[in-house]
Amino acid sequence: MIKFKLIINVLSRLIVLVGVFMLLSLVPSFYYHSGDHIAFIISSIISIASGSLLYFLTRNNDHSPGKKEGYFIATLGWIVISLFGSLPFILSGAIPSFTNAFFETMSGFTTTGASILTEIESLPKGILFWRSIIQWIGGMGIIVLTVAIIPFLGIGGMQLFVAEVPGPTPDKLHPRITQTAKRLWIIYVIFTLAETILLKIAGMSIFDAVNHSFTTMATGGYSTKNASIAAFNSPYIHYIITVFMFIAGTNFTLSYFAFNGNLKKLIKDDEFKNYFLLVLSAGLIIAAILYLGGGLNPEKSIRDSIFQVVSIVTTTGFVTANYEHWGLFATIFIFILMFVGGSAGSTGGGMKIIRLLLLIRNTKMEFKRLIHPRAVVSVRFNAKVVPNEVILNILSFFFLYILIFVFSSLVMIILGLDFYTAIGSVAASLGNIGPGIGDVGAVGNYAEIPIFGKWFLSFLMLLGRLELFTVLILFTKIFWKK
Repeated sequence: MIKFKLIINVLSRLIVLVGVFMLLSLVPSFYYHSGDHIAFIISSIISIASGSLLYFLTRNNDHSPGKKEGYFIATLGWIVISLFGSLPFILSGAIPSFTNAFFETMSGFTTTGASILTEIESLPKGILFWRSIIQWIGGMGIIVLTVAIIPFLGIGGMQLFVAEVPGPTPDKLHPRITQTAKRLWIIYVIFTLAETILLKIAGMSIFDAVNHSFTTMATGGYSTKNASIAAFNSPYIHYIITVFMFIAGTNFTLSYFAFNGNLKKLIKDDEFKNYFLLVLSAGLIIAAILYLGGGLNPEKSIRDSIFQVVSIVTTTGFVTANYEHWGLFATIFIFILMFVGGSAGSTGGGMKIIRLLLLIRNTKMEFKRLIHPRAVVSVRFNAKVVPNEVILNILSFFFLYILIFVFSSLVMIILGLDFYTAIGSVAASLGNIGPGIGDVGAVGNYAEIPIFGKWFLSFLMLLGRLELFTVLILFTKIFWKK
């Protein structure tokens, strides 16, 4: 039997946590006299009071969450925090429409980066900071954060962690799941601080440096500028952000081992090697197109192409140039990269490198089985045999991902979007990327998407963030059976 009282109890803590984070936006609000402090104070009070009340009503609970509760909490958690997280946008008047405010918040927490805002630079500093904060805490996962700071969730915290980070090869750095979550967050914070310092040295204001560090490490893509990173005409800034986007798209478990001097584990990892080769080869191909056909100098061609490839593959969504002006081949190439995603265990979205890698290896094995039907051949990853159930899970995920993409694209076309905007908005939302192609491309936004379309795309963002199964399992009969 599903323990709904326990679910509400955990959700109440998430609501309180969101309310506490809102108070951080008071710092830039007061410092820059942006006038949005009242909205944050009221929003924080509402969130903390609501969460505290729910906690008080469900406090007598000695149970730990099981698998079903974990899936429920992971899914409802993102919806609930997006509802409360939209309060500052609404109360400040920055985004008076509830639909638009929820869309912007869900896009933030899921680190999608799709925005309905057209005049970002005119927003109050507190609101801009809040946009960055929700991406930062959404990047590593607020559920993981909760597990990290509330150890009295006990062993049940593992179910939250698995539901929140559902990749095909979940790694634990420590036998206790709370210690794993804490260590991941420590690495996350260290990288964020390092990028902030480097961006400040490179010429960004401290406000812009902090905001872009938050949204880079989260692979979120929200910027304080209308033109995104193109607003900063500095090669150093572009290179710094490129490096940290690449790091954010790498498995954080490998980053942990690298921090502890075990670089061999990083270098020998199959997924990391293919991730690096993909980014390098795709970047060089597009750089050649820009240099030979676009008339750009070699450095600018390489910088723009590598930046955009890393941004799309890691699902960050920052832009330094309008890639739709690079020609049809480059645009289609970048669109295909939107389905790749970062590494498993990273803050990136998409299908993930490891899934595509194992799909390719399994396909190669099928050819071997056709030629040698009696031979025992297995798919290997990091020199270890991959269990058949993992391969079946990945095949199911791939089929489901493509099916949802096709169906959702048809829905958006029915709503009146042109073909390119429809497939671009769906690919960018499901992959948690942000910019797509068409009217929602590098220099566009989602302001003109119909109301139902915004709610539908918000659902796709949630699906993509929790990698399909965590959400869709709630709609199956088997989930509700005792």
